[in-house]
Amino acid sequence: MLMPTRSAESAALPETRVPLPLTAAAFTANFDRFAIGPILVTVAAVLRVPLTATVALAGGYALAYGLSQPLWGVLSDRIGRLRVVRTALTLAALAGLASALAPNLATLAVLRILAGFAFGAVVPSSLSFVGDAVAPARRQGALADLMAALGLGSGLAALFAGTVADWLSWRLVFAVPAIAAATAAIGLRGAAEPQRAPVGSLAGQVGAVLRSRFAHLVTALGVVEGAVLLGGLTFVAPALQHQGLSEAAAGAITALYGAGTLVFTRAVKALVHRIPPHGLAAIGGAFVTVGYAAAAAAPGVATYALVAVLLGAGWAFLHSTLQAWATSVVPEARGTAVSLYVAALFVGSALGAALGGGAAAHGRFGEIFGVAAAATVPLTAAVVLGRRRFTARG
Repeated sequence: MLMPTRSAESAALPETRVPLPLTAAAFTANFDRFAIGPILVTVAAVLRVPLTATVALAGGYALAYGLSQPLWGVLSDRIGRLRVVRTALTLAALAGLASALAPNLATLAVLRILAGFAFGAVVPSSLSFVGDAVAPARRQGALADLMAALGLGSGLAALFAGTVADWLSWRLVFAVPAIAAATAAIGLRGAAEPQRAPVGSLAGQVGAVLRSRFAHLVTALGVVEGAVLLGGLTFVAPALQHQGLSEAAAGAITALYGAGTLVFTRAVKALVHRIPPHGLAAIGGAFVTVGYAAAAAAPGVATYALVAVLLGAGWAFLHSTLQAWATSVVPEARGTAVSLYVAALFVGSALGAALGGGAAAHGRFGEIFGVAAAATVPLTAAVVLGRRRFTARG
C-alpha cells in the first residue's frame, strides 16, 4: 500500500477549526487534569493522609493518562477520532461522578486513574483530527487555536478548584468536569469524521511508527518535556500555599498559567508564518528557563506567579512546536504517532511529580524549580536542532 508523503500531505483539507464540541471536550480534559493541583493540600487534610499521598493522585492520573495513549491512538487510526472521543468521554464522566463520592483515598486513587485513562483519549485524538484536516503550512496555527482552549481549561481549573475547595467542597472539583464530559459526548454525536490515511494491518501501523527515527526522537523529547513543564507546574500551587496563601488564592495565581497560554498562543499564531518552528521552540524554551530560574533564585509569591505565566508561554511556543511535529512524523499512522508522543509527555509528567514529591513535602520548592530550569536548557537545544533537521529533510 502506498503511504502518503509529506508533499501529498499538503493536500489535506484546508480547515482551520475543529468542531465546537471537540474543542469543549479538549477544554474539559485539561480542566479535569489541572484541577487536582490546588486541592492536594485540602484533600490531604480532609482524608487525614500525608501530602505525599495526595501528590500520588496527580502522578497516578498522569501515568494512566499517558499509558492509555497507545491504545487510544491505535483505535483512533482504525475506527475514527471522534468515535474514540465519544466513548472515552462517557467513561470519564462516570469515573468523575464516582470520584466525587469516593469515601477514602484508596477508592479516590483508583477512580482518578480510571478518569485519567479515559480523558487520555481526548487531546491526542483532537490533535490527530487537526493533522487529518489541516495542511502542514497551517497546522501549527490551527493547533494554537486548540491550545488556547486547553490553556483556558487549565487556567480556569486552577481558579475554580482553589475557590470551590476553599468555600464549598473539593468533591465538586471532580463532579463538574464529569458533567461537562457527558455534555460534550452528546454534542459530538452529529460531528463528521475527517478523511484520514488508509490503515493496513495493526503490525504495519505500529511498525511504520517504530521505523521512524524522528518518531523516536519526538517521543523521547516528550518524556523530558512532560517532566520539566507539566511536572514543574504541578508544584506551583503547593509552593504558593507553602508561602501561606489559601487554596483559593493559590488557585487564582496558578490560573495565570492558563492566561499565559491563552495570550501567547495568539502570539504563536501571528508569528508562525514569520518564524520557523525551531525558532518558536527556542523562544518557548527561553521563557521557561527564565521563569524557573527566577522561582529558584528568589522563592516567593511574585516569582511563582511569574513562573506560572512563563510556563504558559513555554507551552504555547515550545510545546506547540513539538505537538505539530508529532502530527507530521508518520502521516500514515498519525494517531499512533501522536498518541506515543502524548504518552511520553504524561509519563514524563508523572515522573516529574514523583521526583519532586519528597522535596515538596519538606517545602524545598526552590530546589524543584532550580532543577527544572537546568533541565530546560538541553531540552530546548534538542528540540531546536531536531526540528530544524526535520524541516531540512523536505
